[in-house]
Amino acid sequence: MRYFSGFCFYGEEELFEPWLLKNDFSVAGFSYGAIQAFEYVLTCKHRVDTLQLFSPAFFQNRDAKFKKLQTLSFAKNTKEYCEQFLKSVAYPLSYSLESYFKKGTSEELDMLLNYVWDVKKLQELQQKGVHIEVYLGEFDAIIDASTCRDFFIQFATVYYIKNAGHILRTCEDKV
Repeated sequence: MRYFSGFCFYGEEELFEPWLLKNDFSVAGFSYGAIQAFEYVLTCKHRVDTLQLFSPAFFQNRDAKFKKLQTLSFAKNTKEYCEQFLKSVAYPLSYSLESYFKKGTSEELDMLLNYVWDVKKLQELQQKGVHIEVYLGEFDAIIDASTCRDFFIQFATVYYIKNAGHILRTCEDKV
């Protein structure tokens, strides 16, 4: 299995242990890492049976003003931006994700905010026989999980986890 980390994250794949397929033919990514995983599978010369996208960065429904504000906030005070970002990722928990923190770059932020999930590319993966799984938390404070679900449902098996946030945990889960 090949795994791609989210924006400002490193080594967080253990958070997704309940769902990860650990075999030679699976690729997975979390948030920003979902974009990287998707692009990797598109060009991969090796067999890939399953692509797992955990809370994929999905901002194509957000306007330019929102994206510019995110970019400016990150540039103005990266430390404060990242602290707030980690709290939003952990929501609805008040769980510290500091042990997984790796400072992101403005280029990575720009890519995840402006990435457009291409329908033709998703269809191409379907035609290749790649099974796509999308995992979303109902109370995600980073992306609009409902809009994301509605978009991906035509290309993937979508798991919509009740009472969960961006890291797919609920208040009842042990992290």
